[in-house]
Amino acid sequence: MPTEPPPGIAEPPAHAPRVVLASQSPARRRMLEHAGVPVTTDAPGVDETEVKAAFAADGAEPDQVAEALAEMKARRIADRQPGALVVGADQMLACEGTWYDKPDSRDAAHTQLAALSGRTHRLLVTAVVIRDGTRLWHTTDAADLTMRPLSEHFIAAYLDAVGDAALESVGGYQLEGLGAQLFTRVRGDYFTVLGLPLLPLLDFLREHEVVPT
Repeated sequence: MPTEPPPGIAEPPAHAPRVVLASQSPARRRMLEHAGVPVTTDAPGVDETEVKAAFAADGAEPDQVAEALAEMKARRIADRQPGALVVGADQMLACEGTWYDKPDSRDAAHTQLAALSGRTHRLLVTAVVIRDGTRLWHTTDAADLTMRPLSEHFIAAYLDAVGDAALESVGGYQLEGLGAQLFTRVRGDYFTVLGLPLLPLLDFLREHEVVPT
């Protein structure tokens, strides 16, 4: 069900289009809900691993992959959500030519954090909005994060503390929580790090009267 807007924020007019997030990401949904956007979610079921492998074989850049995946997710959901503004989003993590995905186990998260330790990596995020098969809007943003040198003991203690949350995001961390302890510097938009170019997206939604001007 769509969330109620926060107190003091006007509800969108009755003619405003519905917003559907083509994602299973709790973080992206929370960002939109906390910003007062009435949103529902619909999982697109895209095999991201297969798509990334195909793009990597063609020598694609990470931003190209993020845009392609975001659009693919949005188009798949738009086909079954007529009239809705369908938001697809994808985030890529690249470090010195290597792409990293969400870890699928604690051991994978440990290996990934050890590989990123003491280095600067880039997060690229793209959002695409599609309505009834037409791409209306998209944007891509990037953030650079420098991770401090991490000891094996710290990585193990960190993973003990965050548990399965380490498997929910690319990089194995959430900057809004204990993940902040991993870094010495972050350059870029906070919401981009969390996985959504929220402020430009809100500008687009204002144009469609989903959120107030």
